[in-house]
Amino acid sequence: MKPIFFLILLASTIVTFGQKKKICFSIDDLPLVTYGISDSVYQQSLTDKIIASLNRNNIPAIGFVNEMKLYDKNNTAISWQIKLLNQWVDNGLELGNHTYSHPDYNNLSFQAFSRDVLKGEIFTREILNRNGLALTYFRHPFLHVGNSKEKNDSLNNFLSDHGYTIAPVTIDNEDYLFALAYKRAKDNENFALMKKIGSDYIDYMEHKLKYFEKQVYLLFGREINQILLIHANLLNADYLDSLAKMFLKNNYEFVTMEEALKDNVYQTNITVYGKWGISWIDRWALSQGKKGDFFKDEPATPDYIKKLSD
Repeated sequence: MKPIFFLILLASTIVTFGQKKKICFSIDDLPLVTYGISDSVYQQSLTDKIIASLNRNNIPAIGFVNEMKLYDKNNTAISWQIKLLNQWVDNGLELGNHTYSHPDYNNLSFQAFSRDVLKGEIFTREILNRNGLALTYFRHPFLHVGNSKEKNDSLNNFLSDHGYTIAPVTIDNEDYLFALAYKRAKDNENFALMKKIGSDYIDYMEHKLKYFEKQVYLLFGREINQILLIHANLLNADYLDSLAKMFLKNNYEFVTMEEALKDNVYQTNITVYGKWGISWIDRWALSQGKKGDFFKDEPATPDYIKKLSD
């Protein structure tokens, strides 16, 4: 272990001894990442598993919705898809806006992107309002926030004017690659491979957690309230319990987005812009002038996962 990393971990342990660290679970691409499986029984089963695991582990998660998934090819609303969203709220979970069609802001004008944001709030807002709740949070697709200050400011002002709070991400990862590899292993009934992928996924996520903890301590000298990004897919339906257990082992408690954002680290200025979709920790580091070596220890997705998901 490198001496500086040891000192960081030691200092972090002293600071946090006896108190829990905080993390918000945010889950993108609701109602579900289906890989083209339109069967309602399948989608209901996965939704049931995800919600049951969240409840079992007392995780007050927020799910970000792509409302395009709520319509059929004739642009008619699908009642059972809308029911899946109602199920989240009925179980005390939050919903946020992830746009209508998950477009890439790097490739769209502000005008086109903002229209997609508004188109993506219709059912979500209605469901929340019917339950006495407000639609508050917005998550950028691909974490693309605007590749110039002008585009970033235009979107930020638009979101603020429409009552949205941006939902950042600190623990970014490639769970979607593990998930696609996992789904393909299931298609081939390769259950041993599925088990290996699931185990390696949890190990990978723990290494990601440790990496971002180290980075944030180098930047700010303290722990912060973390925000995790994962996706609503088969892999997480099967491994959310294991993921929760990993975070509990690392002394985390699960909190809402509202609670996570009370940390004033989220007021830190971001002054650099690009086409990247990266963690806010990386954005803060780049804004502090950090260069390539600062990021060199980030855990990589295993090659076999990349190959399986190619």
